[in-house]
Amino acid sequence: MTGYGSHPANLPSMLDRIRASLPALSPAEQRVARLVLVDARSFAGLPVAELAERAHVSKPTVVRFCRSVGYDGLADFKLKLAGTVNEGVPFVHRAVDEDDKPGDLIVKVIDNAVSALLKYRNDAAAHAVGRAIEALTTTIQRGGRLEFYGVGNSGIVAQDAQHKFFRLGINAVAYSDAHVQVMAATMLGPDDCAVLISNSGRSRDLIDTAEIARKKGATIIVMSTSGCPLSQHAQIMLAVDHPEDYDRYSPMVSRLLHLTVIDILTTGVALKLGPELRTVLQEIKRNLRLKRDVPTS
Repeated sequence: MTGYGSHPANLPSMLDRIRASLPALSPAEQRVARLVLVDARSFAGLPVAELAERAHVSKPTVVRFCRSVGYDGLADFKLKLAGTVNEGVPFVHRAVDEDDKPGDLIVKVIDNAVSALLKYRNDAAAHAVGRAIEALTTTIQRGGRLEFYGVGNSGIVAQDAQHKFFRLGINAVAYSDAHVQVMAATMLGPDDCAVLISNSGRSRDLIDTAEIARKKGATIIVMSTSGCPLSQHAQIMLAVDHPEDYDRYSPMVSRLLHLTVIDILTTGVALKLGPELRTVLQEIKRNLRLKRDVPTS
């Protein structure tokens, strides 16, 4: 298990990795490692100052240990460690336990989401996002077709993307049915852009759709995990890596990340399109305000 984008391993795998790393660690880092091995659950929840005190090392040593065993730092290490020790309800959310109280759920679910969003903020490839914004803007300016494809949970994200671009006065379409996706991709051309959204990047339906769209000459933007099969068909790859297992019944963090990326793309396109778009948005807001205002007698 290396890097943030890999999927959560089980607890023995993570602890076995730390045990195997012991001989290569410095004496101080070994003390941190043993602290993890003795009580992984406590380690995941303690602040760095207390971890350093318990291991009788400095705070930088705790961070160095995390990097020595293959993680980006303490936050990354603790997030993955928490995911492996808190698997009480594995098909609902990776951070919760069955006996958690509502207050615990609030903290865990929000902290998990915030950690993933901050991680994406720090790791996002700005050049890829820039290329995607350029491609979307060019498609719109040429009057080409802008289409979003997703299945299951990602189909809902595709619909959200269509709605956001529609609010900008842009003619966009979202497809979540596999057969309709094949038909739509077949009708694409060189001036068109297809955005394929997938949590796992393994959907056979989306891979087939991407192959068809690519053959038709459309620009292919893929939003998924790094190195997934779907990414092989992307001209522009928007890597959205997260600690959530893509086989979970109820993915949460991945959906939030995908929705955030859609917001980034929409905002970027809106800025590119300039003053004319602002006029349209002002008119839409004015008309919507009229729908909300209740007339008084």
